Formats: sequence, structure tokens, C-alpha cells
Amino acid sequence: MTQRHSELTKTATPDHAEAAPHDHAAGTQTGHQADFRAAFDAAHLPMAVIDRGGHVACANQALAALLGAEPAALAGRSAADLVDLASEARTWQAYQEVLRGRQARLRCTRRLKHPDGHSLWTEITLGPVPGTGDVLLSVADISDRRDLQARLRHLQMHDPVTRLPNRALFFERLSAALEAASYEQGGTGRIGLCYLDLDGFKAVNDTLGHRVGDRLLAAVAKRLARCADQSGYGRTGGHLVARLGGDEFALLVEESTSTEQLADLARSVLAAVQEPFDLAGQRLSVSASIGVVERAASGTSATGLMQAADTTLYWAKADGKARWTLFDPERNAHRMTRQALSSTLRPAVERDEFTLEYQPLVDLESGVVRGVEALVRWNHPQFGTLTPNRFIGIAEEDGSIVQLGRWVLRTACRQARRWQIEQPSDSPVFVSVNVAVRQVWDSDLVGDVAEILAETGLAPQLLQLELTESAVMGSAGRPLQALQALSDMGVRIAIDDFGTGYSNLAYLSRLPVSVLKLDGSFVRGFRYEEGAHPNPADETIVEALVQLAHRLGLTVTAECVETAGQAARLRRVGCDTGQGWLYSRAVAPELIAEMIAARPRTGAPG
Repeated sequence: MTQRHSELTKTATPDHAEAAPHDHAAGTQTGHQADFRAAFDAAHLPMAVIDRGGHVACANQALAALLGAEPAALAGRSAADLVDLASEARTWQAYQEVLRGRQARLRCTRRLKHPDGHSLWTEITLGPVPGTGDVLLSVADISDRRDLQARLRHLQMHDPVTRLPNRALFFERLSAALEAASYEQGGTGRIGLCYLDLDGFKAVNDTLGHRVGDRLLAAVAKRLARCADQSGYGRTGGHLVARLGGDEFALLVEESTSTEQLADLARSVLAAVQEPFDLAGQRLSVSASIGVVERAASGTSATGLMQAADTTLYWAKADGKARWTLFDPERNAHRMTRQALSSTLRPAVERDEFTLEYQPLVDLESGVVRGVEALVRWNHPQFGTLTPNRFIGIAEEDGSIVQLGRWVLRTACRQARRWQIEQPSDSPVFVSVNVAVRQVWDSDLVGDVAEILAETGLAPQLLQLELTESAVMGSAGRPLQALQALSDMGVRIAIDDFGTGYSNLAYLSRLPVSVLKLDGSFVRGFRYEEGAHPNPADETIVEALVQLAHRLGLTVTAECVETAGQAARLRRVGCDTGQGWLYSRAVAPELIAEMIAARPRTGAPG
């Protein structure tokens, strides 16, 4: 023991009491040192004084009892060894700085082994002893606090109904797994997720009550945990079954080996959930929809993985429920494209991103162009030129079809009038424009048509509006009134894709329709060129439809005419006009002008 520390053990003597004044002060100091040493020894808090070399200069009884040794036996021992200060690089470095006087204090948590065999959590504090170069070490037992914190964390991180990890713990574990996979070597470097939702769970809560619903959730949780355990993921990596909220569960597979591994897990989960549940005498049968994602962990974020799983779960629901669906990047790209198109569709009209191309409607008898169908194209700045099947459905869903349809109608009528002026004839070409049902319901279609015809100067007889058979058949109220008003105005009404919808022939006679456009599926059966033997029923059906239409005063246009043989058969059964690649694809208005100029001249300007 050093001279300074031996002085802490001295007590005042009579000789000291009779000393000179300066000796009296020294005696008083020695008395204080004795008091401090007595307090140091009697303190319940384990403590030790550490010299600059990191060795114990003296230790109190509490520390000795904690470490299972006598105080004298601890003298000279390495403090770092006694309380495990060297096991962590950052703590060891900070400890060295405290010993050198470069850092004022160090506080850390360590797990120590008690002499009776049990472990306890301690908080180690080191700080300088004033006026000396030594350091005071104290050890506080925080085991009870740690236990309480652990219990509170368990309650915070687990679902009270199913006892499974909750959403917070799931994302903590997922983030840790993705972070670990980025630098660990030797693993698969992949991660998998089954995202599950019970089908019709709300009905259970609504009809049987939340108590039965909670029992069902707890029973499902047990089956999910059993599926994960029986699949043996502990041999290849960790797994976690969690309840994310409501009737949603997640099965996280760390270090997954393949998509097939996740598919096997999804199959077993689906089968387990579909087994009937017996809940206190109440027998229930449920099913689940599961979205499955398995991918490389590198470059994957927790948010991205969950978005993919959520999208895939939606697909499983949309595809009929009671099934699992694997994430499909191509299908997801289409969905993302659809969302991008939806968000930019309305502004695109104002930015003039749309153009019209025109496909000729040709007289089957003479081969002369009688009209054209206007087909809209979207020159998208990101996705290039898009055909109507890529965006018309979106426009109908969000209502932008009204604005777009009005633009198409005005542009087509203006173009038709321009052809009429540039190529005078007593039989000018008409223009046919597709109209969505929503345009009839959500806008004043009759008023729009009247305004545009007046604005462009196009005669009503040169405008044809096409509606699908399913939209026209069964029309009543406002749609029927609008069609009748347009017909009375002189505008021609055509039923597009006839033969694929209701085909209510009795109702057809009561509609203000002037043209039937036969669906291309009929025409495709008219091919001889490939050496195939066409079904004679196709020709019989088409001939019957043509005869019926003619008796009702309607003309018939055949779509998708691709070969001369088809055209000849259609002409033989009396079809009036044809449309298809045999004559031309949809082309720019300048090429249509050339086709019009090539027609036989039948009139002069008038």
C-alpha cells in the first residue's frame, strides 16, 4: 500500500493533540482521512481506489463481498480484470483515458459473476479522486432495474392477444437482419417474408364478438409458430412470427435459401390455417391470403420489402383469396406504371401530350375509303407512345375520360372538316370517335357534341360515335335519352365490338343505332390462307347478323380484316365496310389525306 493510502488508515494520537498549531492542522487532516476511510469501509456501495497503473490500491468490504474475496486480497489486482473493462474496445479506450487524467468520468454496464454462481448486472462508474492521481471505482447492482426494463420491453414489444412479437419488434428485427446481411460473410445473403391476412375476419368479429375474434387470433398465432418451427428454419437461419396488427401476421425468414423455401412455408401455413378451429365449443373455418417475397438482402430496405409484400398480398386477395402469391417484378412494374400514368393523365391533356391517328373504314364492294376511326395515342415523356388500352381504363376510373374525350372529339371533328375542305367531294369521309359510358353520365355529351360541331363546321352526318355493346344494351334513363338526342341531331351511333356482350337482339330495334361493328373474333375465323378449315358456323353467324342488321336499317362494319380472303367472304355475306390491317394500320392524318385524294372524284366544290 502506498504512503498516501497508509495515511488514510491512521488515527489521531495524544502526541498529535499537543503539537504546534501547524501540527494541529495536520492532525485534523489525518482525522478527516480516518473518517473518510471509515466511511469508505462501511459503505454499502462496492468501491475501490485505483492507481494510475490500473491496479487496486484499496477496496472496501462491499466490493470484496461482491467479488467473493477479502479486501486485502484485492490490493494490487487489475481493476479491468475484476470488473471486465477490457472486453469492449471503446470501454477499454475510455478507461485508459480516465487513468491518464484526460477524461473526467466513465460509466458503463457490465454483467458480473457473483460468488454464489448467479450473474448480476452492474453499473460501473470511474472518476478522479480530487487532489490525487487516483481513480475511484464504484459498482452499483442494477439487476432489478434491468429485469424491470426487460419486462417492460417485453410488454412493449409483444402483442397481448397472441403473445407474438408486435409490429415494433418485427421492424426492429427486420432492420437488424438487413443490416447484418450487408457485412456478414458465410450466410445466404437473402431474406424472405410471408405476409398473411385472414379472409373475412371482420365477419367473425361482427357476428360472434371480439372475444371470439381474439381467441381465433391467438389460435392462428399458435399454428403459425408451429409451422415455422416444423419447417426447421433454425438450421439455416433465424425466423420470426409476428402480429402486425388486426388480422395481419408476418413470418420473417432470415438467411432464406430460395424462393421455393418460402413457397413451402406459405403452403404449410395456408393448409394449417384452413383446418377448422374449435374455440370453446365454437367451430370456425377461415382461410388466409399470403403475399410471399424472397430476395437478396443487399440493396433491400425494410420499407421496400414491406411494400413488395403488401402489394403481393393485395394480388392474392384480388385473385380470389385463400391462396398465396409470389412477388412478380414485372407485374409490380406494370402496377407502378399504372400509378404513374394515373397521376399524370389529367395534366397530360393540358400539356398536349396526346395525338390522334386514324384507321380507314373501307367499302368492301368498291374498296373506297368511306370513313376513319380516330384512335388516341399518348406521347408520354417517360414511357413513349402509349396505345388506348394502356390508359383509357385509368381515365374511366378517375374521371379524366371526360376531359380527354372532349379533346378527342374536338380534334377529330376539326380534322374531318379540314379533309373535307382540302378534298371537296359529294361523299366526304366521316370520322368515328369512341365514347365511354362515363362521358354520358358525367358530362353533357349532347351539349359538347353540338358545341363542337358548330365550332368546327362539321355536318352531324359526318360524325359517328362508337359505344361498346355492354354500354349500350340495357341503357335506360339519361344514357338512352342522350343517344336519342344525338341521333335526332343527325349523328350516327355505332355499337362497337358487337357480339361479345349481351347480344340482346330484341332490344336492338329500340335503340337509336345506325351501325353495328362486328367484333374481330368473328372475322378471325374467316381465314383460308393458312390452309386451315374455318368453322362454317362463323360464316353462318356473321351472315345472320348482317341480314338482321340490314332488315333493321343498320349498316355493318367488320373489324380486324387482315387478309383478302377474309374481305372476300365478308363481301359475299353482305357486310358493308371493313376495317383492319389489310387496308391500313392507324396512321397520321397526312396519310389519310393521301388516301382520300386517291379516291375517284365524285364531286366538285359547292
